[in-house]
Amino acid sequence: MVSLIRTEDVPPDQRHETWRRTVCDTLGPLDMRIDPDAPLTGEIEAGQLGAVRIGKVRTETPHSVHRTPGLIRRDSPENYRVVLAMAGTHRLAQDGRVALVHTGELAIYDFCRPYDLDYRSAVQLAVFTFPRALLPFPVEGVAALTAVPMAADHGTGAILPSLLRRVALDLDTFPPASAARLSTVLLDVITTTIAERTGQHAAQAPESQRRTLLLRIHAFIEQHLADPDLSPPEIAAAHHISCRYLHRLFALDNTTVAGWVRQRRLERCRTDLTDPLLRALPVSAIAARRGLPDPAHFSRLFRGAYGLPPADYRRSLATESR
Repeated sequence: MVSLIRTEDVPPDQRHETWRRTVCDTLGPLDMRIDPDAPLTGEIEAGQLGAVRIGKVRTETPHSVHRTPGLIRRDSPENYRVVLAMAGTHRLAQDGRVALVHTGELAIYDFCRPYDLDYRSAVQLAVFTFPRALLPFPVEGVAALTAVPMAADHGTGAILPSLLRRVALDLDTFPPASAARLSTVLLDVITTTIAERTGQHAAQAPESQRRTLLLRIHAFIEQHLADPDLSPPEIAAAHHISCRYLHRLFALDNTTVAGWVRQRRLERCRTDLTDPLLRALPVSAIAARRGLPDPAHFSRLFRGAYGLPPADYRRSLATESR
């Protein structure tokens, strides 16, 4: 995991604003409420496990975050979140329910609907964010379980809290291929737990299953674009499918695995070329960090996609901004 903020590294008069900004950058647009005179201490870390984004929050300062209707109208990615209380107790409110989530318990909430989350004493939380589409349930089915504390007491739910805790603590130790497989396992255990708690069946229509699998594959590719050796066999193995089936999945969308990887690399390179903060970075370095280490090959691909060599494309944007 990457430490995004440790309050002891920030001047006291900047801690509140830096913490607020980091919370919003990590967990999405939120309204944070905190006593302006309260001394703020804590740390926020973030990491990625396949399609699952993981954040860890440790703080000793009481405060709260709120997902308001106004913020949802402005920006509302379709994500679910599972929050695990690694230490301390927090209060979660959504859909007319209020849950006190104690150490070792977890709860799920929907980022597309208003919620309140507050800490009244020292806490350490692990927050797991993933697309709604990766859970094979209708939204109204998951809504029956939001803001309901789940203890490690029976069924698959007895496994999930300890699994989430170990993943959050050991995230940096997983090799990329293992991380992708573990992401699938984690989502499967979450799915099974929800099915047990709500009595729902997790079955999906074939097309829905295909789209869910493709979302996971796309997320895996996105996480491994920097690897120039990323290949269909590696992608297929990470998702426990054959190369033949992998190619068929992409063919149904009128594309190929290699074509998709190439497109995403070029799109990421184009975004980097427009970033003023990366202006000092050579074009070849931008291409290499996206898995295209051969400058001549990259230039040909980029020109074929966007009509200009990458250096000319960058210069044209700089000229337009003057």
